[in-house]
Amino acid sequence: MLTLTLDNGRKFAAHEDLAQALEIDVYFAHPYASGERGTNEYTNGLIRQYFPKGTDFATVPEAKIEAVIRPLNTRPRKCLDFRTPEMVFSEQETVALHT
Repeated sequence: MLTLTLDNGRKFAAHEDLAQALEIDVYFAHPYASGERGTNEYTNGLIRQYFPKGTDFATVPEAKIEAVIRPLNTRPRKCLDFRTPEMVFSEQETVALHT
């Protein structure tokens, strides 16, 4: 991974620590510019095949969510040179972030 594009939420306030730990450049998407986060939007579409938009995940049983994780993580992606997210993740070194 060379870069990471984040949204502007508070959850990314420690983005500098993340960038340093992963040794990557971090960018922020413009508000309401979903095209700047293409992989995120594509993945949301895949998730919607199982859970319609507006689903209250607080009411979805954990077992149902777990059943969706495997097909999503083993689906080849063009942006990963047709490797699966599971394959790419297994190739990465473990990085621990400290706050």
